[in-house]
Amino acid sequence: MRKSALLSGILYLILGALFTYFAVQSVRDHGGWGFFSYILVILATFDIGTGIRLISFHYFIKRAARKKQER
Repeated sequence: MRKSALLSGILYLILGALFTYFAVQSVRDHGGWGFFSYILVILATFDIGTGIRLISFHYFIKRAARKKQER
């Protein structure tokens, strides 16, 4: 079963938001930035970046398919 780039992108954005939430909670609970907080922020950054890239790729493919049909 194939997943669309849009669905994968949305899932990555959700994971990025979840990692961001956990990082904020970790900083709030421990009173400062620790190693685990930095790891969570790095994971969130990669996930959000990948999610945005996949969503833009989905719309790029849709736009290319639409142009191909118009020819």
